[in-house]
Amino acid sequence: MSTARFVLDPDYRVGAVDPRLYGGFLEHLGRAIYGGIYEPEHPTATADGFRGDVLELVRDLGVPMVRYPGGNFVSGYNWEDGVGPVADRPARLDLAWFTTEPNTIGTDEFARWAKLAGVEVNMAVNLGTKGIDAACNLLEYCNHPGGSYWSDLRVANGTPEPHGFKLWCLGNEMDGPWQIGHKTATEYGRLAAQTAIAMRWIDPTIELVARGSSNPRMPEFPQWEATVLEHTYDHVDYISLHTYHRDDAGDLGSFLAKSVEMEEFIRTVAATCDYVKSKKRSNKTMMIAFDEWNVWYHSTEHDNAYKRDHPWKVAPPLLEERYTLADALAVGGMLISLLKHADRVKIACIAQLVNVIAPIQTVTGGPAWKQTIYYPFLHAARFGHGTVLDLQITSPGYATALYDEVPLLQAVATLDDATGDLTIFALNRDLASPLPLIGNFRALSGYSVREHLVLEHPDPNAANTADHPDAVTPHGNGDAALDGGSLSATLAARSWNVIRLGRGAA
Repeated sequence: MSTARFVLDPDYRVGAVDPRLYGGFLEHLGRAIYGGIYEPEHPTATADGFRGDVLELVRDLGVPMVRYPGGNFVSGYNWEDGVGPVADRPARLDLAWFTTEPNTIGTDEFARWAKLAGVEVNMAVNLGTKGIDAACNLLEYCNHPGGSYWSDLRVANGTPEPHGFKLWCLGNEMDGPWQIGHKTATEYGRLAAQTAIAMRWIDPTIELVARGSSNPRMPEFPQWEATVLEHTYDHVDYISLHTYHRDDAGDLGSFLAKSVEMEEFIRTVAATCDYVKSKKRSNKTMMIAFDEWNVWYHSTEHDNAYKRDHPWKVAPPLLEERYTLADALAVGGMLISLLKHADRVKIACIAQLVNVIAPIQTVTGGPAWKQTIYYPFLHAARFGHGTVLDLQITSPGYATALYDEVPLLQAVATLDDATGDLTIFALNRDLASPLPLIGNFRALSGYSVREHLVLEHPDPNAANTADHPDAVTPHGNGDAALDGGSLSATLAARSWNVIRLGRGAA
């Protein structure tokens, strides 16, 4: 067996990890809200009707922030429909997903859920069918303390203190022809800039995210970013990226290599940002919000047929992926890619959290459980803090139908400067064989291995279900050891690995 090697040096620093890199996403789509976080008849429901078992799983996952209410949904959303007495709220046709939105859950209810879950809210405004006025009214409703029409309406609706949402998305995927109110880059850039200016007049403390490309295969990418930033660069803090990985061809080797494309996407957008920075002679460096990412492909055929045959249902089962071990490995690779670019990617949102392309799945009236992708995200959110270190990796490779040369080892390390703890996240892409790993710790001393977690299964298509919720779970039987400044480990075939090290004896 060929051996993969790396050199770890605390001076090889990429950047600090923003905790919001481990954000989530909840959209009024399928059973994400109704039947996901909200099910008043459930045995675990809170007084407000939120599922207690889901709240517990979200808290355990360590998500610090959740983007809301969309997604494609937000481009046709009248936020005013979701405030005030629930009995007076109108039901609306949601043209994004061909469903009916009852508006039982709105801004104030979601803010209450977020407090219970211990997360901040990343609020999105409608720049599809709406514009500056609606965005400013929503911000005033959420963040102004009182004494104005919209803030006093919030008080009258039972929320005397402002919500204080700090992060705001200026629309969603406006480059996509599927988006309600789809715009050209110039149309969107001008609207986003003017909306940003007006919103900052109301609350100068907010952070704003302009919409970048919906995926790297969009025909205008990366010119879209260049044009949008020409208008918005001085007025926003982040440009967004979205991508979903899929394995339509059943080529697992190519599927696990797709994080290579994700990294190229990030580098291209960062370079485009720096081009606009230079052109404007700006001192500001634009950061990136990768606020939709995940694996998504299993449910496509079902969803297309369901929307065609059962339109305008309330909370139908849409985008309910059943994630496999292979999907979990792909998600692990995407997490490593995000961490490797922590100097520019400060915000990221796994899409989504519950039922809809989600790490958490529920049965109406029944259990909630962790899908396979829950575990690599949990590990990264729990242990991937501090500073990202740039591992110098030498690895054997493999070729696929899509890629000429892919390293078998994908890895990154984080150093917690406060505690000195080190964590190595490593993916073995070898489909058949274990991968020996040697790490050079020559610049560090006094460390020992505390834990080597492994997520593996003989069947790459194995999944967790309501009946078998623990079919695919991590174990702590990895063999990583540190001796004389050299780390040795054997990474199981098709495995996600977390090697945690600390100062002193284990």
